[in-house]
Amino acid sequence: MKILIIFNHQPYDGSDVAYNGLRLAQKLFENDNEVKIFLMNDSVDLARECNKKPEQYDVDLVQMLKELFEKGIELQVCGSCQARCGLFKDQPYFDDSIKSTMGKLASWVEECDKVLTF
Repeated sequence: MKILIIFNHQPYDGSDVAYNGLRLAQKLFENDNEVKIFLMNDSVDLARECNKKPEQYDVDLVQMLKELFEKGIELQVCGSCQARCGLFKDQPYFDDSIKSTMGKLASWVEECDKVLTF
């Protein structure tokens, strides 16, 4: 099954929204699903190495996302959001190849069996 997970929220916002979304992506991938992640709005900070884990958090969400990407989960990040969104506006993403477009998101929505948002 092809599953697209769209993230929107700031990673370290005091909730476990991003953490739980990444955990779900990992489990779905481990269960032999094709998983795609698209980051937009303030969630783009998940793809920025300059976004350091706050002391009160026990999990490095940026590192968690990088590991999922390295394992084979497809990742794309909104290109226009790079300059417009997150606490680290205009900072680069950890990999240039993940910078994407709304057109890519639209094609992923059309091809995937399920679309989830966090």
